[in-house]
Amino acid sequence: MFSKILIANRGEIAVRIIKTCRRMGIATVQVYSEADAGSLAVEMADEAVLIGPAPAAQSYLLADKIVEAVRQTGAEAVHPGFGFLSENAGFARRLRDEGITFIGPNPEAIEAMGDKISSKKLAAEAGVSTVPGHMGLIETTEEAVKIANEIGYPIMIKASAGGGGKGIRVAHSDADMAEGFAAVKAEAQNAFGDDRVFLEKFIVDPRHIEIQVLGDKHGNVVHLFERECSIQRRNQKVIEEAPSPLLDQATRAAMGAQAVALAKAVNYDSAGTVEFVAGQDKSFFFLEMNTRLQVEHPVTELITGVDLVEQMIRSAWGEKLAFAQKDLAINGWAIESRIYAEDPYRGFLPSIGRLVRYDTAEEGDQGDYTVRNDSGVREGDEISMFYDPMIAKLCAWAPTRDGAIDGMARALEDTHLQGVGHNVPFLAAVMDQPRFRSGQISTSYIKDEFPDGFHGLAPDRRQTDILIAAAAAMNEILTELSGDPSNRTEWTVLIGQDAHGVTLSYDDDEALTLDLAGEDRALRLSDIDWRPGLAQFRAELGGEPFTAEVARVADGFTIRHRAARARVRVLTPAVAALYARLPEKQAADTSKLITSPMPGLVVAIPVEVGQEVKSGETVAIIEAMKMQNILKAERDGVVKAVSAKAGDPVAADDVLVEFG
Repeated sequence: MFSKILIANRGEIAVRIIKTCRRMGIATVQVYSEADAGSLAVEMADEAVLIGPAPAAQSYLLADKIVEAVRQTGAEAVHPGFGFLSENAGFARRLRDEGITFIGPNPEAIEAMGDKISSKKLAAEAGVSTVPGHMGLIETTEEAVKIANEIGYPIMIKASAGGGGKGIRVAHSDADMAEGFAAVKAEAQNAFGDDRVFLEKFIVDPRHIEIQVLGDKHGNVVHLFERECSIQRRNQKVIEEAPSPLLDQATRAAMGAQAVALAKAVNYDSAGTVEFVAGQDKSFFFLEMNTRLQVEHPVTELITGVDLVEQMIRSAWGEKLAFAQKDLAINGWAIESRIYAEDPYRGFLPSIGRLVRYDTAEEGDQGDYTVRNDSGVREGDEISMFYDPMIAKLCAWAPTRDGAIDGMARALEDTHLQGVGHNVPFLAAVMDQPRFRSGQISTSYIKDEFPDGFHGLAPDRRQTDILIAAAAAMNEILTELSGDPSNRTEWTVLIGQDAHGVTLSYDDDEALTLDLAGEDRALRLSDIDWRPGLAQFRAELGGEPFTAEVARVADGFTIRHRAARARVRVLTPAVAALYARLPEKQAADTSKLITSPMPGLVVAIPVEVGQEVKSGETVAIIEAMKMQNILKAERDGVVKAVSAKAGDPVAADDVLVEFG
């Protein structure tokens, strides 16, 4: 077996690879950019080598730097993780030529499958179902519009060298195609150094289901069943699960057989994923093959018990697969939530900055469910604008799908972050939605369920009780600590403008009991774990545990339980009556301002002072975390001021353009 492996990646996947290497007794070398000098992966690895400045094009994407680091450290093999050089056939071939093992498929397989156009032709030849589309390269916008009309809208515009949800747009009209084609070419060039684009028919109400395959260098290939990755935002997977709630045994076997046939057709010899777009009727079509480890591989590991990183290493070393298809079976259900540094309340826009607080769910067996958390950051680390905004991949396993969903919801409750915007409330909202629990999902799920964006969810009955109980308990604790001589037991809890009268008492077991005025019911709060300064309030309400995120504010608390967030005040009845009379504060008029929705770099501001602008026209383009965001005018107007120019760094809410 290898004695030393170099990891040509960063973040959580680098940490993930190091953990398996440690278990296998293999030393690790971590390459890093200047931005990652203090990273967890660098701390964990046995050796670390600086390979360049923060931008990936000057560090992680430079094959010369990787090879130099291999020579410098005496590593025998390179694990590329995912992204960066993981699907670069030229890089894999160069390593082979230099006598360095590439822990991934052979260069010929990468070449055959890595190109989205040639892979579709090969898939069709191997008997795999394929989506209708135009497989030739398209050079101009005019040509793209013409072809789109021949195929028929809606059309998916895709970068040939794409991956990770980048370089993909859906066009519903000629105007969409004209704008989207140029944007995809630009994104593809920026992310992959390859601006080739192709078109394919967009399947309406589709599901994204993929098959994990695993091969060795002796012609053996198996599949490890499927993952459902339909919960996506901007073509970026957000929540994945294994197995899929759509598939029956016959469809699963058919998809698996096609995936294995395709892998064998190109002599595939590592971990890889064959992606399919599936109809609600269980029809399925080949989408692409990712010739690398997938971000969402943990859910497959949780239901099969197979360490995919270990299998990649063993395959690269030349070992035969230690199991056959008949030896593999699905055990239970697993769900993965991708925790991103992005603000769901601001259109999911990237958020960068320092991770001031990072409390995670406890890993391992939690009784009814098991938690796994793959993360590459620690409290105090910086979330950089140069890379993907992923903080962690939180996974929950249970014997059933409902159990896995319940476990994930609890694990999300136990996750607390401060310093950057994050999508934990949104992920929790999905877990609580009846449609997700039913399994009736599609890739349009987020757009369907949150058409106006995410603004949190109104608290249900239990969450309202949690808000009341947590606020009353914290107020009681603070009152006792302050030595308040009044010993008051009657309070009014205001949730927004809704008043709830409560009377506090303690039962024989010292549990706090709250009698709700006018409701003829009581709340019993036990096992309270909170003291002033803690950001999480833990307790049991009616015997069921919960965790709420809490913060003290001037006259009360801000409390969030899952997707329900509210300002909660605990007041005397007389003061509560006065609050009810206060007028609501009016929001400032910002309708004449175009502001940056996130920190980033200005790509272009194609308007100037005095210019008349129509509603819908592009007024600014901002780039952050490898994605371009186009800002458009929301109404007609004349430009009064332009406050930034191409190349300027901007913060969230910086004014870019002002209308008169």
